[in-house]
Amino acid sequence: MKNREIERKFLIKNNAFKKESIKAMRITQGYLSSVPERTVRIRIRDNQAFITVKGISNKLGASRFEWEKEIPLEDAKELLKICEPGIIDKTRFNVQLGNHRFEVDEFYGENKGLVIAELELTSEDESFEKPDWLGKEVTGEVKYYNSMLMKHPFKNWE
Repeated sequence: MKNREIERKFLIKNNAFKKESIKAMRITQGYLSSVPERTVRIRIRDNQAFITVKGISNKLGASRFEWEKEIPLEDAKELLKICEPGIIDKTRFNVQLGNHRFEVDEFYGENKGLVIAELELTSEDESFEKPDWLGKEVTGEVKYYNSMLMKHPFKNWE
């Protein structure tokens, strides 16, 4: 069981990542709990479903506890009905660059226009190649967390 997630987040400059994508999948997700100390997420990714529990991030916002388990698709559909308001809808594009895989999320609905790349690392100071389409780093900026996007969607930002 993986208990620690180390992740950095970046905005995207342009759509060039789509040409480099090796896989794309549709994701729908909601939150049974969105408090920072413990988020509980229900996610449907294509035809698979998961429940994920995440703890609070460290001071830099790059590392936190994470536990995930696959659940039956029908259970996830029922759980989404009782989630907090603000379901997240997005397409995730996987882009392999050397030894690293960027997960680029293009959001729809109330978060349309927002595109964020996430990169999981083995340590917070691990080096990685930065593609030309990678923009400003937003690691640790809470407004970019999916659990916050459901409460304060991108369309309402100034």
